[in-house]
Amino acid sequence: MVNGGYSRETGNQVLEKGAADMVAFGSLFIANPYLPLHFKMDAELNVPDQTTYYGGDEKGYTDYPFLKEEIG
Repeated sequence: MVNGGYSRETGNQVLEKGAADMVAFGSLFIANPYLPLHFKMDAELNVPDQTTYYGGDEKGYTDYPFLKEEIG
């Protein structure tokens, strides 16, 4: 497993090369709770705001915009 700044494209490249079996997406998941659906739909991603990480309240964890497309 690899982690650290991968995008959908770079993550897929690593998997295709056989350099890893999995790619972890930490900060992208914080900003995009439906990250696999975003990837599947090729939807625009929210940009993670690192200034809000581990700040002690909900800012940065529950206030990112929702995926605008209908789920289902």
